[in-house]
Amino acid sequence: MIETIILAIVQGIAEFLPISSSGHLVILGAMLSDAQSESPTLEIILHAGTLGSILVIFWRRILDLLTSDRRVIPLLVVGTIPAVVVGLTIKSQFGWILKNPMLAGAMLIVTGVMLIVLGRLPARQRAYRDGSYWGAFVVGCFQAFAILPGISRSGSTILGGRLLGLKTDDAVTFSFLLAIPAISGATVLAIKDLVDEVQEGVPMDHSIVELTIGALVAFGVGIFALKWLIGWSRQERLHWFAGWCIPAGVLVLGLCFAGLV
Repeated sequence: MIETIILAIVQGIAEFLPISSSGHLVILGAMLSDAQSESPTLEIILHAGTLGSILVIFWRRILDLLTSDRRVIPLLVVGTIPAVVVGLTIKSQFGWILKNPMLAGAMLIVTGVMLIVLGRLPARQRAYRDGSYWGAFVVGCFQAFAILPGISRSGSTILGGRLLGLKTDDAVTFSFLLAIPAISGATVLAIKDLVDEVQEGVPMDHSIVELTIGALVAFGVGIFALKWLIGWSRQERLHWFAGWCIPAGVLVLGLCFAGLV
């Protein structure tokens, strides 16, 4: 339970701050125990908790999608396609890389470099509502890249949006609207796999209580972290997180080479 809560706190913070929740979960899981590091169900449930945070913070924008901004819905569909294709391919053919702490450490360094690039971009003025299908697909490719542990989904997609000319607020908003179908789909698949395992008599590695508490902790921490991200993005401070990602990545690689992780 303690380990689950620790991972939930990390998930809530790292899902929204541009430091990669998947990378931190892989690294912490390897340090805590084999059971935790090999529990995709727990990881997806924690993602579901942070999905709730997105729904709470962006509920007005989501309501707009159903009324005045319905043109954005097809953009989100197009933007989700790369992550679906890449995600299903990697899960079925190269699933082992998603739990590799050495890869996570290396990709944290890549995330740090992306944040430095983000901090050097000039101010943009384009709104996400005026985006094109090609632009949505490109941002979706940035999201697909973030399937690798250590690559921040928020940092990657915000960078993609900014490179396409979106102003910061709109890049952040589109990034998290795009996260809704991606996280929702992954959660549904994880629940289906869990139900299938239970029906086949496979024992669960976490109890329903543990999973529920983990999701609630990730939800609460996620609200705090998402507000933090929005505030810092408006002050153009997201590149400051490179000061965490790069040293953390170097440290993890050092620990991996030393055989400590």
